[in-house]
Amino acid sequence: MAGVTDVVFRSICKSLGADVMVTEFVSSEGIIRQDDRTRKYTEFTDDQRPVGVQLFGADGKRMGEAARKIIDWKQPDFIDINFGCPVKKVVSKNGGSSLLKDCPVLASVASGVARAVGEQVPVTAKIRIGWDDQSINAPEVCTILQDCGMQTVSIHGRTRAQGYRGEADWEVIDKCSRHVSIPVIGNGDLTSGQDIKNRRETTGVSGVMIGRSAMHNPWIFREARHYLRTGEQLPPVPIAERWQLIVRHCRLAIGSNRYGNERQSMMAMRSRLMAYCKGFPGAKPLRRRLSTVASLMEIEEVAAEHLEHLQPASREAAAI
Repeated sequence: MAGVTDVVFRSICKSLGADVMVTEFVSSEGIIRQDDRTRKYTEFTDDQRPVGVQLFGADGKRMGEAARKIIDWKQPDFIDINFGCPVKKVVSKNGGSSLLKDCPVLASVASGVARAVGEQVPVTAKIRIGWDDQSINAPEVCTILQDCGMQTVSIHGRTRAQGYRGEADWEVIDKCSRHVSIPVIGNGDLTSGQDIKNRRETTGVSGVMIGRSAMHNPWIFREARHYLRTGEQLPPVPIAERWQLIVRHCRLAIGSNRYGNERQSMMAMRSRLMAYCKGFPGAKPLRRRLSTVASLMEIEEVAAEHLEHLQPASREAAAI
């Protein structure tokens, strides 16, 4: 979720009902070097709490040093170690899910961070179920992480080799949840409140984590909470309300100065905008147009024109 779950998007998700927030992952080496570009990935606001800062790396001592620096700077509610990222440039540096192939190093990283942090804040970890189909070792890894002092483990139900293809294996997640005494959080293919209720009721997980589904549908948190409380599915979010949030997200991104000036901010938002329009009528030409936007005014114009061209019966009146 790097490049997605920045401080602005997390604020939006929190306002829609997300409970616990985790930052984009950051390199422990960047933190130690006090690189300004790396440090900005650790930003969060108090209204996002409880929030954890997510680290990756392969040197337990250096990871522990980075964790202490983050606690001094930011005072997060917990430190989260990423052992799950499948991205090649992370794996090639012996980070993320590469450590699922090297459990001694994984253990040294987890224990190094836990020792360095001590009792200041909890330390948690995220993993995948294994490197590939021939090496699904999540239950064993969970035991190692528990023994190394991790307070919670989140598990994405795919192997590194799968990436985001195929289906998440919730049987393995369930096995892990019954294999250790610490809480296990399940992740993968959660697209509705019904999905979440089903996984909570049919597995031993203590909670669920939502990732990619929120990219185009941050309302999933509101929908899930409503479904868990009432057993009723909320009606689809009207297109006009979706556009309101898209424009709001752009305004907040520009105002945050996270990405630079207005043009730079809108360029950084392009992939986010194309994700938001998944399922929109006329999504294909809309994505082409969104791939070139460079100002807030353009987004407002695109929103107004799209709403104008919808059939009157399905168009919702809204002030963008």
